Amino acid sequence: MQYKVVPFEPGVAGGQTATVAEALDNMVAEWAAAGWEFVALENHSTVVPGDAGCFGIGASPPYPKTFSLVVFRK
Repeated sequence: MQYKVVPFEPGVAGGQTATVAEALDNMVAEWAAAGWEFVALENHSTVVPGDAGCFGIGASPPYPKTFSLVVFRK
């Protein structure tokens, strides 16, 4: 069995869950048409490192980031 993991970032303003659901539905339909079966929507959290800047100028702190990933199989 083959698996494929595709990033999912619908890019909508907060509170628009219907738009997010529609974007996921469209993605699942698109991959299904290519023969892939939807398995799951997974979230992966990580910490993006900060930047020390140049002598501290322009420095930025680390921050948390969550990635949504759609898993398909064939």
